Amino acid sequence: MPMPRNIVYFDLETQRTSNDAGGWDCKQNMGMSLAVTYSTASGEYRIYGEKRVNALVEELLKADLVIGYNILHFDYEVLMGYTILDLKHHIPTLDMLVEIEKKLGHRLALDALAKATIGAGKSGDGMEAIKWWREGRLLEIAEYCCIDVKVTRMLHEYGCKNKELFYNDRFAQRRRVEIEWN
Repeated sequence: MPMPRNIVYFDLETQRTSNDAGGWDCKQNMGMSLAVTYSTASGEYRIYGEKRVNALVEELLKADLVIGYNILHFDYEVLMGYTILDLKHHIPTLDMLVEIEKKLGHRLALDALAKATIGAGKSGDGMEAIKWWREGRLLEIAEYCCIDVKVTRMLHEYGCKNKELFYNDRFAQRRRVEIEWN
């Protein structure tokens, strides 16, 4: 019996804002507070703190496919502060934000897609996660990050099955975007 394909859904949160790190061109200075993965091979969520960033990178490198939302231009760039590998070129990746932007010509928030497609949204935002980091509230960051990973996974699975996702435009009209994910 063949091994199941290992799709890893991934999200991370940072210790610092872009302003704290020196601007959006300095994402590698933002520092990872926590990251969460979900592996389809193991059926498990994993939580990584900064001290375990090498294990996180190892898991991502071993995946058949890594899926996330804005991971090419954010999460991977934050991880570049911890590794010499150019993760964008070493890891097979589906960045759902990049694919949506190609279809629509503009970016959409994960929350906008989630609410219109699966009726569930994010439980917070990145600025709140940074505040929690500063207050030492790691459990809240882990819960928030796990929910983002689960929402990303649910959206991906819905898109694969139905070949479409939904969002509400600026006039609160529900719109459809065709998806070509396998």
